[in-house]
Amino acid sequence: MKVLARVLGSVLCALPAALLAGCGGKAGKTIEVRIAEPRSVRPDAGAQVDWRRVATAEDRTRLRNWRQAWVDALAKAQRSAKAAVVTGDATLFDPDRALSGATPPAGDYRCRVVKLGANGTAMHDVTTYPPVDCKIDEEGGVSSLYKVTGAQRPVGLIFPDSSARAIFLGTMVLGDETKPLSYGQDSNRDMAGYIERVGDKRWRLVLPYPRFESLLDVVEIVPAPKR
Repeated sequence: MKVLARVLGSVLCALPAALLAGCGGKAGKTIEVRIAEPRSVRPDAGAQVDWRRVATAEDRTRLRNWRQAWVDALAKAQRSAKAAVVTGDATLFDPDRALSGATPPAGDYRCRVVKLGANGTAMHDVTTYPPVDCKIDEEGGVSSLYKVTGAQRPVGLIFPDSSARAIFLGTMVLGDETKPLSYGQDSNRDMAGYIERVGDKRWRLVLPYPRFESLLDVVEIVPAPKR
């Protein structure tokens, strides 16, 4: 199930700042990501896509401020009644832990969201959600990540950045929606974060200053059990 199967190949070298992402609804559905205003430039084999040419200015700012997001979120989380969620898993919640192999290989995964630092009065400073199914596909030069199930389903692309960090840019699909908004079309749906490997077959997606609910989202990504 390829997210970019039909349209990404010819424009990787010249991506504009508007990425249109497709949603992974039910298993077996075709998923499509389109690029706004594509340019007919084909990358050389093995060329690396620069995520900075895709990200909006607002998302580049959020990514630059990733450390402050950790500081702000952890300060609130460590004072909360659920501080043990953070203190009990130093591997996942250590801002500086990043091993080589940042991008998970293609396959089926389980994704568990932990929201840190309440942004508004309706949330707690630590909020955890049960794991849901998600999937990573290879797209040629980049990978795609999307949640298959859940009320909030991020879908987007993973761009190479360094051996210890990859960049995620995407958009949020809500409820029973079957198609996402375009990346860059609605800043309230845009998502920007980074992916790191923190253990053996264990990764995390970190979303600094998401639009609603929290100051920092940490998404644990682990391989799905074999059926």
